[in-house]
Amino acid sequence: MRNKEVGYIVVGISLILFGIIWLFNFGLASIINSTCDMGPTCSMYSTLSIQTWISVLIALVVFFVGLVLIFAKEKERIVIKTEKKKAVNTSKLDKVEKQVVKILQDESGAVFQSSLMEKLGIGKVGITRLLDKLEAKQIIERKRRGMNNIVVLK
Repeated sequence: MRNKEVGYIVVGISLILFGIIWLFNFGLASIINSTCDMGPTCSMYSTLSIQTWISVLIALVVFFVGLVLIFAKEKERIVIKTEKKKAVNTSKLDKVEKQVVKILQDESGAVFQSSLMEKLGIGKVGITRLLDKLEAKQIIERKRRGMNNIVVLK
């Protein structure tokens, strides 16, 4: 649900609370009038007044929370546009180079160089040379992220 819809629901709940408070206090006041012999000096009148104000304040807080939700600006959603990658011509690639391309296609076009090493079972020097060849053929691109490289399919 959107904030605005929830806000309308909360405002509705607060209006129902105001109605319940009014009915309850009206009924309680009539009970106090019929049972208290001391008139307006009866301690139950002050208790009723305090109770009424506390319940009205709670209902007002709920009402204002609903208003805030209704008029609050919606947060912008970040939409990542995924471009469809061109099909990579793997006819001129050797077996290991084809594996790299397949792994990258399976992983949405990007993977850390270290995880590529683990998946292929190749050491640091071997993966560097392999990725250098693929970069020279303009099939992949390496991007530096801190101490790691991310291998991206072009």
